[in-house]
Formats: sequence, C-alpha cells, structure tokens
Amino acid sequence: MQKTIFLFLSFIIFLGCNKSSQNSLKNSPADSLSFFFEKANDDSLSYEKRQSYNKKAVQIISTQTNDSLNRINYFKVANRYYNMNDIKSYKKTINVIIKNSLAKKDTLSIIKAYKYLAEDYADKFIADSAYMYNYKVEKLYRVLGDNMKISETLLNKAIIQHNESDFLGCEKSVLESLKFLKKTNNNEMLYQAYNLLGIIYAELNEYSLSHTNYTLALNILDKLNISPENHLRATTLNNIGILYRKNNDNIDAIKYFQMGLAEKNLYEEKPIIFAMLTDNLTFTKFKIGDYKNAKENLFLSLKIREDNKIIPGIITNKIHLSEYYSFLKDTLKARQFAKEAYQTAKINKEKRDLLLALQQLSKVNSSKALEYSTEYYKVNDSLELNARKLINKFARIEFETDEIIIQKNQLVEQRKTIIYISLGIILLGVFIFIIRLQATKNRELKFVQEQQKANEEIYQLMLNQQNKIEEVRQLEKKRIAQELHDGVLGKLFGTRMNLGILNNKDGEMAKSERIVFIDELQNLEQEIREISHDLNSEKTAVFNNFVVMVGNFIASQRTVCKATIAFSADEAIEWNTVDNMAKINFYRIMQEAFQNINKHANAQNVTVAFVKTTTQIKLDIQDDGVGFNYAKKKKGIGLLNMNSRITDSGGNMQVVTAPGEGTLLQFDIPLHDNVIVENQ
Repeated sequence: MQKTIFLFLSFIIFLGCNKSSQNSLKNSPADSLSFFFEKANDDSLSYEKRQSYNKKAVQIISTQTNDSLNRINYFKVANRYYNMNDIKSYKKTINVIIKNSLAKKDTLSIIKAYKYLAEDYADKFIADSAYMYNYKVEKLYRVLGDNMKISETLLNKAIIQHNESDFLGCEKSVLESLKFLKKTNNNEMLYQAYNLLGIIYAELNEYSLSHTNYTLALNILDKLNISPENHLRATTLNNIGILYRKNNDNIDAIKYFQMGLAEKNLYEEKPIIFAMLTDNLTFTKFKIGDYKNAKENLFLSLKIREDNKIIPGIITNKIHLSEYYSFLKDTLKARQFAKEAYQTAKINKEKRDLLLALQQLSKVNSSKALEYSTEYYKVNDSLELNARKLINKFARIEFETDEIIIQKNQLVEQRKTIIYISLGIILLGVFIFIIRLQATKNRELKFVQEQQKANEEIYQLMLNQQNKIEEVRQLEKKRIAQELHDGVLGKLFGTRMNLGILNNKDGEMAKSERIVFIDELQNLEQEIREISHDLNSEKTAVFNNFVVMVGNFIASQRTVCKATIAFSADEAIEWNTVDNMAKINFYRIMQEAFQNINKHANAQNVTVAFVKTTTQIKLDIQDDGVGFNYAKKKKGIGLLNMNSRITDSGGNMQVVTAPGEGTLLQFDIPLHDNVIVENQ
C-alpha cells in the first residue's frame, strides 16, 4: 500500500525524458532524411515499414561526418526505435551516440545518451543499471557545475534508492539535492524534494519530520505559479492523509483525503490521483465504521487503475476489497480478491505488495495461514537481503565509477607524461643527431683538408721525380755528347785523315788498308746507331714514365672498382713536352673521377682515354652508370676540384650526363701553351 504514496513521481517521469515529446522534426539538410524520419514516426504505417524507413535514415546518417548535427540525427533514430518498442536497436543506437560523443568530447550528448539508458532501465525496474547511468550523469553535471541539473540527478537517485528500500541513502541524496537547489530558483523541484523527504520520514516512522516536510512542500505550492491541472497539492494531501492514518489518526486522515478530492477537475485531469484518493478515503472511513458507498467507491478506483494499468494501485485496491468482503463475512470473495492481489503482485514481481497480499491471505484463509506466513517470511527475508545487497551495490557502483574516473584522469596524466617524455627523447635525439652530424661534417672537412695537403705533397713528389728524371736525361745527353765528341768524332777524324792519305796510293796494299778503314767506318756506323737507339729509348722512357704511373693507377682501380675499366693512351703524345703540373693535374683529375664513379655511378663499364689532336691533349673518362641532372645537382667538391685543376693548366672541362644515361667527363689542354723547348 505504501506505493500509493509514491505515485506523485509520475510527474517527474524519471529524469524528465519523454520520447514522444521529442519526435518533432528539426530542419534537415537532406530532404530524404527528413522524409524517412517523418515516415518512421507515422503510427498509421505498419511496424515493418516504419522500421524500414528508420533503417534508411541510419544508412544516410552513418555515412556522414561525426558532428553535432549527425549526433542529433542519431538521437532522432533512437527515439523512433523507442516509440516502436524496438529496445535492442534503441540501445544499439544510443551506444553509437556515446561512442561518437566521447570521440568528440561532446559532454552534453554523452549526458543525454546516459539519461536515455537510465530511463530505459528505470522503466524495466533494473535498479542497479538505472542507478549507474544516473550517477554518471550526476558526475558529468558536477564537472559542468550545473546546480539545477545536479539537483535533478540527485532526486532521481533518491527515487531509485526509495524504490529499493534504501531510505537512509534516499534521505542523504535528497538533503544533498536541497543544497544545490537553494542556489537556484526552481521551486517546483524544491517541492518535489520536500515531498520526497516527507515520504522518507514516514517510512522511517519519523512522523513529525514527515509532516514538517509535507507542510514545506505545500507552502512552496502556494508560491508556485504552475498550471493547476498537475494537481500536485492533491498528491501531497494524499500523502499527509496516509501519514495520519499510519499514526492511527483516521479523522484527520479523512479530512486530508477529502481536501485532495476537492481539487477542481481532479477526476477529468488526473484520474489516477482521483482513484488513489478515493481508495484511501473509502478504506479509512471503512476503518472507523463508515461503510456508505464503500463498495461502489472501491470498485470505481479499481476500474480507473485497471484502465491505466497502475499495478501497485490494483493490488492495493484488491486487498482493500478483500478486507471489505471479509468484514461482510463473504469469505469466498474475500479470498478471491486476496488471491488476485497475490497473483498480480507475483506476476509483476511487486514483492513489497506481495507481502501485503500474503498478510491478507493469512487473515481470510486460516487453514493455509501457516503456509502463507512461511512464504511471507521467506519473501520478507529475500527483500531485506536484496535490499542490503542493492544498497551495497549502489555504494559499489559509486566507488567503481569514481575509480574509473580517477583511473581515466590518471591515464590522461600518464599519457601527458609519456608525450612529454617522448618529446624530450625526440628533442634529445634530434640534438644528438645534429651534434653527431656536425661532428661528421667537421671530420669530413678535416679529412678533405688533410687529403688536400696529402695531394699537394704527392704533387710535389711527382714534380721532384720529374725534375730528377729531367736531370738524369740531361746528364745522359751530356754523356752521349761526350761519347760522340771524344769517341766517334775522334775516330771519324782519324779515319778521314788516313783515307785522305791513302787516296795518293795505289796497289793491293792501299786497297787492303782502305778495307780496314771502311770496316772502321762500319763500326762507327754501328756505334752511332746504338747511340741513336739509346736516345730513342730515353724518349720512350720519358713517355712511359707518366703512362706507367697512370697504368699503375688504373691497375689499382681494377682491384676496387666493380666496373670493367678500359684504358688507352695515344702514343703520338710527346709527354716530355707537356708541363709537369699539367700531367699532375691529369693524374689528380683521374683520381677524383674514379672516386665519384666508385661512390655514385653504379657503372658496369668505364673508359679512360688520352687523345692528341693538332692543338690539344684530351682526357675522356666515360661510364655507363646512373648519371645525374648536372643542371640541377649541387656541384660537389670533386667536380669543383677537377674544374679548378684543368683551369689551372689553361684547359677546359665539360660534363655530359643525364639520369640513367651514364656520365662523360671531357678535359683538354692546349699544346702550344705547354711545349718545353729542348736544349740544342
């Protein structure tokens, strides 16, 4: 019977979410989407067609960007599933909204989605899930600092706690709600809070406190400028009447029930409240022996409650009818209504009302009193155990939700820390990389400088070598000149003198002597030929000296270079007439060229050729490697060095290359600028 007190909460409609009130269409950017929403909400269409239209809307929405309009459209889809009683699709859609809202940190949409789920679980009397989602909503409103919404969620929490007999927890929630409500001007919610406190204290047998809070609720109603058809006053007057009846003050109880029924248009506007007041007034009068119109009024209130499917009210009404017929000694009907109350409570799992029905059955059926009493205590123990479990579960839900929030905050902080550490490591790595890169460049520069110094030393050694060769050559020329002067010329002079003397002689003796001198001339001819051969060999040695040095270099490259190397040198080139520095520059150019080929060209074949023209000596170095874009490529130190060397010798450098077409390096020096005039 206590649930008749709590019917005023139908005014709140748990969390204030009414699906049917949200069905009006907003302006949609897509006419087709608006059309599907309208058809999915058309009650005149079949269930299958409405489902089809709603699914078509989902197909469109699922392809759209996850923005605020997209989430609004998902809420419209959820509302239509709810109106079609497709709770599975409804929850699935809400979960999509939660996922999308979390991704975009849309707190208001998250709150709205949690409210939808809390309402659904409340409708199904799944208290723990309803409590959990309501608590999540409360935590989010606390973050936003919305005092009115915090109060609303606290009142909803108190309602769940009351329905599960957690009266102390309910009291705590309402008192906390009042702290926030006093920061707002929402008198209607303030009324609900005081009215609920009145109910709680009545449950706790704190009748004085209960009456005080009911009075505060009525005082607020006197100040409220609200539509009278809500009949909040009638609800509170009913609750005060029950309070007096519990305190065995039936006269005052009747007075308050009558005041509630005196509300204008109560039957037309709030038939449920009318039925509740009528049942309570009739039953209270019956308690003091006033049976006038009792049967008619009890059946009237029962019919109203059955028409509106108010299960707790139906059970209470049938228990009252059982008591009425028991008083009239109509045991059959008394048992009938008690049994119906029992079955209705059992089918609908209204355990608190089931206890009242069992009490009445024990009174009207004494033969089974023990059986009913046993079941009564069993159900009562189960209720108390479940209540304790649920109270603990409520506390655990709050603890676990807070723990999740704490863990989430910790994860956020950990993520920030990891990001900062990662950035620090990356910056440190970049810093170390730059330092090492700079150190590498410094080493490379130092190496280049050292190599340049070594090259200069090699140049000088080659120059000294050439000077020594030239010195030996001059000495050899001097030796040959001395041999010609002292040996050949002396012998020629003696032979000439002797032959001159023999010209005046005839005979065999003179002929024999002339033959001797002719043989001497032949010996001189052979000696001159040998000297000439030696002179030619000297020239060849001078030529071979540079060519051999280049050949040795080519041989060394063949051991390190992957490509096949072909080398040729024009024998017409008189290297002794070429300036020593020019030959050194040619040699160093070849070294630079092969360094580039080995590093970058990836060539299969390399050709090196010295060619003499009428005015130039040319060096061509060609490979069939990858080539490069000479116009765009930043010129490296190698190419710059080669160009510098050939320019120093008065020559020119040309580069013929393209990506994938190999590279041809062409160098030339003029002959007329480098001829060395030999000593006569």
